[in-house]
Formats: sequence, structure tokens, C-alpha cells
Amino acid sequence: MVNPVRNFSGSSNPTGIGLKCKPAAAAGPEGLWPGGSSGIISNGVKLKYILIALILIAIGAGVSLTLFQSEEKRVRKQFHLLSEGVSKEPGENIFTMDQKIKKIGSLFDETCEINIPAHSVSGRLTRDEITGYAARGRLHFAELHLKFYDFNIAFPQEGGASVHLTARLTGKTTTGENVEEAHELDCLLKKIEKRWFFDRIEVVEVLKK
Repeated sequence: MVNPVRNFSGSSNPTGIGLKCKPAAAAGPEGLWPGGSSGIISNGVKLKYILIALILIAIGAGVSLTLFQSEEKRVRKQFHLLSEGVSKEPGENIFTMDQKIKKIGSLFDETCEINIPAHSVSGRLTRDEITGYAARGRLHFAELHLKFYDFNIAFPQEGGASVHLTARLTGKTTTGENVEEAHELDCLLKKIEKRWFFDRIEVVEVLKK
């Protein structure tokens, strides 16, 4: 009796069940399973976005610092202009006095709160009232100098600046009396159409000479 011959079609699988192998392309480099290269790529992408975020933060901080420094410089300039307007040199003529009084008026808002307890001055004054006080005050001096020091500038809200500083007033009256005073001031400035104006000035302490 002849046994029938079974054709396995050259297969080495005696069970006849087909085995499926993972394609070589699906494996990681050098025979690693998936996750080797993709993990590296994923980490690289994350690092890229982190670096971009850090760069953007640095740029934003730099822009903010530049803007702050620019506005601080403009605020300081207003005090410098006020110093120039108040100061008086010996032999000042009428024309120079008029120009300085106009300069003082241009630095203030339409009304400004002025508090000087030592001179019993308190309340909101108009621009004309402020320039009137300044003009009459300067007439009593043959020489007068106003300087500002120790600036502490903050911007608590958009369009507003808070300034704490020291003001030193020196000079000589028309009667020959020397004057030397130092005051601590709290000031508020308001920004209107890209310009800063004084909105409040208060003498908080009279310092010793």
C-alpha cells in the first residue's frame, strides 16, 4: 500500500498555519523595537518648542524693560523741566521769567492737587493758579535752585506714574537771607496723548538741612 504524498508547497511549517513576521522597517534602528527613534524625535520636538518659548519670553521681557525705561525717562524729564522753570539766576529779566512761568504751566494737568501743609496749601488748583503762585514765589528770591534726587518711580496702572523723591531748594532771598530746604515728595503724573502731566504733588516730610 502506497501512502499518499502531501504537498506542503515547500513550507517548513508542518502545522500549515501561516506565521507573520514584523517587517524589518517597523523595527527601530539596529534591531530596536519601535519607540527607540520615535522617543528621541519626540523629545527633540519638545526641546525645540521649549527653546522657542524661552526665546519669546526673553524677547517679551526685553521689550517690557525697554518700554519701562523709556517711560521712566520721560517722567524724569518732567521733573527736570520743572526744576528749570522754578530755578532763578541773579539778574533774571522779565522775558526769561515769563518763559519759565509758561514752562511751569505746561507741565501740569488742567487741575492739580497740591498739598503743602507747612505753607497751608491744600486742594486742587487750576493751571493758572499754579503759575500765579510760582510767579509770586519767585519774586521773593534773588537766586533760586530746585533739584530732585532719589527717584522711586512706579507705574501702578496704564497711563499713571507714581513718584517718590527728594526735592532740595537752595537760594537767596531779595533781603539777602540764605535758603536751604529739603523735602520728600509724593507725586502722581498722568499720561495724556503721549505726554506726562503733574496731577498731584504732596510734601510728605520736611527734612533737616
